[in-house]
Amino acid sequence: MKSLMPALFLGHGSPMNVLEENAYTQSWRELGQNLPRPKGIIAVSAHWYTRGTAVTAMEKPRTIHDFGGFPQALFDTRYPAPGSPALAKEIADALAPVEVVQDQAWGLDHGAWGVLIKMYPQADIPVVQLSVDGTKPAAYHFALGRRLTALRERGYMIVASGNVVHNLRMASRDDSAKPHGWAVSFNHYVREHLAWEGPVEDHPLVNFMQHEGAALANPTPEHYLPLLYVLGAREPGETISVPADGLEMAAISMLSVRVG
Repeated sequence: MKSLMPALFLGHGSPMNVLEENAYTQSWRELGQNLPRPKGIIAVSAHWYTRGTAVTAMEKPRTIHDFGGFPQALFDTRYPAPGSPALAKEIADALAPVEVVQDQAWGLDHGAWGVLIKMYPQADIPVVQLSVDGTKPAAYHFALGRRLTALRERGYMIVASGNVVHNLRMASRDDSAKPHGWAVSFNHYVREHLAWEGPVEDHPLVNFMQHEGAALANPTPEHYLPLLYVLGAREPGETISVPADGLEMAAISMLSVRVG
């Protein structure tokens, strides 16, 4: 089998995970310590949801604090990882003929830096963020992931971030609240089909809306779609595992997936 850099989907949950230490952040830290060191990271975050496709193409991406109502310490945190215009171009070439805008304004949002700050706290690995085109169907995102496989061969790691169950309206602040049944069911459905290797058009996780709980698990799809980039980038027969899992606030899945 080809030598491929691992690809990850990390359930990022609350921005407070940046300041806190728990089982999820420990799993991210261990991935950073134990995986081969990449020469660059392709970050795919639920929080850069766009019309069209873009990559951050600047030398020094800014740290974006795209949230509100949290402690000042979170807003004071920076993740000064370098960018890589060269990697941005490689991504654009790999995704052709899709037009990929070389963006100079965005930076790294908390879906990207919030997990990378635990994996690589020294912020010394170049990071380029790839946007998620909200106008396209699920199969499109899986197909883009497939095209990124070639970059895994060149030493680049895909780190996608979201939550496969993400319903803030149905979330509970009560620590004793049990997860909603539909959240448990959909999270199990995702885990059960991670290793699917049949035709893409029949893939249960590409056709995720067929699950009876999908509309509640994902009222909007932006937190789910980053998973498809990682599954699309998986070679047939490549190992797949779950570094972390759990349901928080009754309606947020912290499932993480490792390919390779």
